[in-house]
Amino acid sequence: MKKVLIVGSGGREHAIAWKLKQSKEPLELYCAPGNGGISELAACVDIAAADVAGMVGWAQENAMDLVFVAPDDPLALGMVDAMKRAGIRAFGPDKAAAEIESSKAYSKWLMKKYGIPTAAFEVFSDGQAALAYVEAAQMPVVVKADGLALGKGVLICDTAEQAKAAVTEIMIEKKFGEAGSRVVIEEFMTGPEVSVLAFCDGKTIRPMVSAQDHKRACDGDAGLNTGGMGTFSPTPKYTEEVRAFAEREIFEKTVDALREEGRPFSGVLFFGLMLTPEGPKVLEYNARLGDPECQSVFMLMENDLWDVINAVIDGRLHEIELRWKKGSAVCVVMASGGYPGSYEKGIAITGLDTVDGDVAIFHAGTKKENGRYYTNGGRVLGVTAMGETMEAAREKAYANVAKIKFEGAHYRTDIGIK
Repeated sequence: MKKVLIVGSGGREHAIAWKLKQSKEPLELYCAPGNGGISELAACVDIAAADVAGMVGWAQENAMDLVFVAPDDPLALGMVDAMKRAGIRAFGPDKAAAEIESSKAYSKWLMKKYGIPTAAFEVFSDGQAALAYVEAAQMPVVVKADGLALGKGVLICDTAEQAKAAVTEIMIEKKFGEAGSRVVIEEFMTGPEVSVLAFCDGKTIRPMVSAQDHKRACDGDAGLNTGGMGTFSPTPKYTEEVRAFAEREIFEKTVDALREEGRPFSGVLFFGLMLTPEGPKVLEYNARLGDPECQSVFMLMENDLWDVINAVIDGRLHEIELRWKKGSAVCVVMASGGYPGSYEKGIAITGLDTVDGDVAIFHAGTKKENGRYYTNGGRVLGVTAMGETMEAAREKAYANVAKIKFEGAHYRTDIGIK
């Protein structure tokens, strides 16, 4: 039996474990550090996701056959490189390729050099120069911390005052630490957003079914930015015409550009697209599965994930054709009251045992003690359902959200309406 270690502790990692459990290959799953829900599918190991040396040491000692490095931080720190140096088979991009996410300045430079459509931008490493620039810039603009900031280092500014406050917060007050040593200031793009995740082996790219994320905390896209309050797949905005353009002008060009730069990308490449009046443009890249996008996408995926992972690592992704179930999937995130601000942990969760058997509950921030589940994070659960139509999937997801209770639970009621 093959032994697999999944690195991470959120809804994405639960979805990976859930999908791998369906594999025809018998797999013994481990997850570090894991969470309450993941503990039902995998043995949880108490190692922090970003502890590269600790993770490599444990994987060696316990003879893991494969390590799936899922979150952004360990990828940016070079965990895949370290695993490979230790002779351990690992899934995910190396540190150099992962810079497409860990440095927004690098990703913008790459797009500019290779003619990949994106917003016009400037990069600043000097706070005063950035402040002077926004003073004269045409509003609105988007101010982004260069490094990883848990999905929160992107600020949309309608006025010069807001832009100056954003630069001050990121570069001078260092709200996001070293991630704010540089900022990217770019034009504000308008249009529907689409997320497309794609498997990639450095040469071949296989895009997954499209999805749409809901970043704002409250209905109607109001409130603060979050890590994502829910998704649906596929999005009708991703038409055949848009798909053909994106694959030719964005996806393939990106893979070719990274290979040309000596940074071949192996793993999952996430394309955040804005469908502007001038055509699709790249909002952002991620070097891993989107969370919660992968929850709805994996619901629809027919392929054996184990087969795809191995084809990626072995550079034979061209042999794989991805297959998708007909219909739609909707994932509704149930979050702690107060998220993305401060919130309490350790609140008892009830009703999980009453959920429909064909609905997947992906745990994002839970712990399990004495057979009971408790909240242990901002995003707590991702309630994910399938249906023949988007409306049917929505109804099923929300009918099951209503069965789950914890004090202060907050969720959007409009996922899948867009």
